Amino acid sequence: MKFAERLKEQRLKNGYNQAYVAKYMQVSQVSVSNWERGVKEPNYQALIDLSNLFGKTTDYMLGKDDKEN
Repeated sequence: MKFAERLKEQRLKNGYNQAYVAKYMQVSQVSVSNWERGVKEPNYQALIDLSNLFGKTTDYMLGKDDKEN
């Protein structure tokens, strides 16, 4: 599974909308949408922050590991 798919999956699983994630990340909702569609990728710090938000490892978020924790 790719990062974009994992991001959307985790967002929905946690009951967050794109606006909430954007506010938490201090980015625009368009940025979150672009990440979820695979148009753009977040920078390293944003990846770490997203991992913290969802309580998952960066490897899991990147699709390199299927273990959620």
